[in-house]
Amino acid sequence: MSERVVRLIEEDEPDGLRLAPGHVLLRTLEVGVCGTDREIAAFAYGSAPAGTDRLVLGHEALAEVVRTGAGVARVRPGDLVVPTVRRPCNRIECPACRVGYQDFCTTGQFVERGISGAGGFMTELFVEEERYLVPVPPTVGELGVLVEPLSVAAKAFAQLDAILARLPWDKDRAQALVLGAGPIGVLTAMGLVVKGYRTVVFSREPDDDDRAQIVHSIGADYVSSESTDIHGLASRMGRFDVIVEAVGVPEFAFRTLPALAVNGTFILTGVPAPRPEFGFDGAGLMHNFVMQNQVMFGTVNADHASYEAAVRMLEQCLVRFPDAVRRVIARRVALDEAPALLRAAGGGVKTVIQIGEASTKARDGGLPAPGRSAAQSASARARER
Repeated sequence: MSERVVRLIEEDEPDGLRLAPGHVLLRTLEVGVCGTDREIAAFAYGSAPAGTDRLVLGHEALAEVVRTGAGVARVRPGDLVVPTVRRPCNRIECPACRVGYQDFCTTGQFVERGISGAGGFMTELFVEEERYLVPVPPTVGELGVLVEPLSVAAKAFAQLDAILARLPWDKDRAQALVLGAGPIGVLTAMGLVVKGYRTVVFSREPDDDDRAQIVHSIGADYVSSESTDIHGLASRMGRFDVIVEAVGVPEFAFRTLPALAVNGTFILTGVPAPRPEFGFDGAGLMHNFVMQNQVMFGTVNADHASYEAAVRMLEQCLVRFPDAVRRVIARRVALDEAPALLRAAGGGVKTVIQIGEASTKARDGGLPAPGRSAAQSASARARER
């Protein structure tokens, strides 16, 4: 039987002197850890690249350009970048992937770095195509690792704006509810405040939790589900034009549907691990969605434009509430701590693994030393994720 383990490994350095045209050698600076990483580390899902039993983990990254191949025009050594996660399928019949919208892939045969079919960024060096890199200005570089999770919210907002275009009137002081005070929830709340929504975060943490304090500091309200149920919240504050689910717990998420307003939009961002079915009022759900013109959609991953929008949103957040957005990162740890961290239960808002140090330019054009990676392994030696 194959062994399954998460550990640090020594890897050969990428050949930065022989980069293919359009490719870039990068030094990883920071990688964010989320629930997806922990579920992959627990072998709930995830898959190694073809031909190997090892998957290098990490899909939320900030990196520095070390060297560029021929034809690279948008980035140069010393630039900060965020790599996108999903890569298009190779099926000609997929219209989404053929035009750069692999987040809407119709075949399901895409790969995602650090998740399925391609190694991730929890490594000291990696190579990527320029087209999958999003430049990050130095003004937000300290928080650039938050661009990937924020891109999920940015994509949701773009879809929401398209849906709201169906309503031929302005929605003055619209009200939004965010379910969950984890990284996606807090960042989504910040984005909604920037967009002008009266925003409420509804989560299980007590009212004096640090995450509740962050929410209050950005001008949003925080309500603990431990002391108030959804009916009490709706009675006190009214129904919500937008509800954004950011917990990945269907039992909690779908029981908030009675608080969705007429013409409201319900947005799903969580991807729950397999769990037993639960009962809810399906007839009531259908009745309300039909009779009240409500909309529900999911948002996963993001396209290049959503990453760019996330960078702009991060810049706005740093202007509007600089202390709060910095507090989203609860702690930073060294790469040596990654295996234990990935196997532990999540806590705080966001934990970031520091891997390298930024420089103003690539080190005299030379290559850093051979690197280490945090990987999941399942084989005779284990599958490194």
